[in-house]
Amino acid sequence: MRELRSARAGVKETTYCTALANLLDEVGKTLKPRVRCVLQLQNRGAGNPDGGLFTADQFSKGSAEPAGAGIPARGVIEIRPTSEDAWRTADGEQVGKYWGRYNQVLVTNYRDFVLVGRDPEGRQIKLETYRLARDEAEFWSDARLPGKKAAVVGESFIEFLKRALLLAAPLDSASDLAWFLASYAHEAKFRIDHGEYPGLATVRTAREEALGMTFEGAKGDHFFRSTLVQTLFYGMFSAWVIGPLVGGAVAGLLARVVGF
Repeated sequence: MRELRSARAGVKETTYCTALANLLDEVGKTLKPRVRCVLQLQNRGAGNPDGGLFTADQFSKGSAEPAGAGIPARGVIEIRPTSEDAWRTADGEQVGKYWGRYNQVLVTNYRDFVLVGRDPEGRQIKLETYRLARDEAEFWSDARLPGKKAAVVGESFIEFLKRALLLAAPLDSASDLAWFLASYAHEAKFRIDHGEYPGLATVRTAREEALGMTFEGAKGDHFFRSTLVQTLFYGMFSAWVIGPLVGGAVAGLLARVVGF
């Protein structure tokens, strides 16, 4: 994207679509079934999405075009310029139309990613979000040294994209849920290690008092944060195994929890 921008010949929105599609394809190759991004979809009654996320079984053998009705199994993509607000776009009428037709929409301005889907009651909801940069200036500043940015957020960002490509898939086995739990747990640990959450001090004090122990120094702080995340997500896995929660409800709950 930085190289394309330096040519000063493109447009703010569509010039970078291929770069995004290439990223999604590379992430999609690591999944089972594989997921592929197709840009510029036909109008299926709700307008023309900028892209769709199709699973491998939707393609005829040897064909680059999706087979059947051409409805992307993992939702569609709405792409806006880096100068626009992805959150406002996600609340807009056009995304609402896409959501009503395709159930899931990944909205992005390349620096923010907003995954719009359904809650357990079938209502439109922002399932999860990811921010690469606070504003357009910071995004293009980071783009000058992409390796430095990737070293900090690369693993976390790729995990988010994997979840975005998998959330529309059926969640009906313990192994599927375990993957999501592990992914969200890594994200939760990343956030509490790189963010400021004053409420953690209260939780820490309560646990120390309840357990009759203290978490001292850097090692103690690391131990507290790690055990907090593990306790939370192992507890959710246990609830899924022995309780009445269904997979979709758990997925919706996780989407809220990881946002703290």
